[in-house]
Amino acid sequence: MKEETEQELNTFIEEWKETAEKNRELFLHFKEYLSMKEGVILDFIPRPGLTYSLRAVHVDQKEKDLFVMVDVIEGDPRWLSICFYGEMIADPDEKGDFVPGGLLGEDAVCFDLEELDEALVSYIEVRLDEACLNSYSPELRVIPSLR
Repeated sequence: MKEETEQELNTFIEEWKETAEKNRELFLHFKEYLSMKEGVILDFIPRPGLTYSLRAVHVDQKEKDLFVMVDVIEGDPRWLSICFYGEMIADPDEKGDFVPGGLLGEDAVCFDLEELDEALVSYIEVRLDEACLNSYSPELRVIPSLR
């Protein structure tokens, strides 16, 4: 992450006051989870008043500009939407929402977290692992069930 971008991200996190829903804590969890993955590069794109996007790409990724986007959605309180390209993950328990054209114009599966839900966090972590692997090893991609 570029130094200026990292500074913007740190300022955003410092200024974000935690609420009872623990969404700041969730965001920090996913940021840390992604940053610990070998070969993953993070980017932060703030759009004040709309969203704050943490995007992850693998250094060996060729086909797309990211494999996950963790959006902080402005609201009272803020909440998270974690979106993946639909072709990069499976959603066997159908916990996500299929969003046609929902991720940079391509079909997506998005998981909305309005409050801390440890079971859903664990489920999303499996999707993060899967999307990361599939981002640079497309031959391993699963074909999600059609809806």
